[in-house]
Amino acid sequence: MPRLFVAWRPPPEVRDALLAIMAGIEGARWQDDDQFHLTLRFIGELDERVADDVALALSGLRAVPVEARIEGVGSFDRKGRTESLHARVQPRKPLTALHNKFDGLLVRAGLEPERRTYLPHITLARFGRSGGRAEAWMVEHATLACAPFTVDHMALYESILGHEGARYELIERYDLGQSSGG
Repeated sequence: MPRLFVAWRPPPEVRDALLAIMAGIEGARWQDDDQFHLTLRFIGELDERVADDVALALSGLRAVPVEARIEGVGSFDRKGRTESLHARVQPRKPLTALHNKFDGLLVRAGLEPERRTYLPHITLARFGRSGGRAEAWMVEHATLACAPFTVDHMALYESILGHEGARYELIERYDLGQSSGG
């Protein structure tokens, strides 16, 4: 069963800026260039028939493109340990609205609604069970910023898990268009 998500891939200059700061933390599993993305809606594992329905439903989405930027870094922590590091993507409000459009569209297609609070970000590193010690790195890169960019399309990806981590395969790309209907 395919494991799917909807995401936007940053342009080369943003990916280059992110790659330039990825070092200096013992135990970090840094993402590579092919893994950089801004998740707009995680979907999960679906059977092939439902996956085809999702791809068709996504083709109907129209939304206004969002002008965005990288602004700082953050971490996701669980039970006092750092699980991952990310670059924050701003502005949060229009990106959350875009996420909510995807969520509503997928719920109408029969999927469960997203339960987690949406936080726009691009994952930079993951840590094993012991977590990571990233405090100094986070202070050093707190002011990370990149030139603004436009989120004007999205894509449906399949996440293929392997020994070296996840590999993402593009299923379909969709332009957002200019209509705010959907």
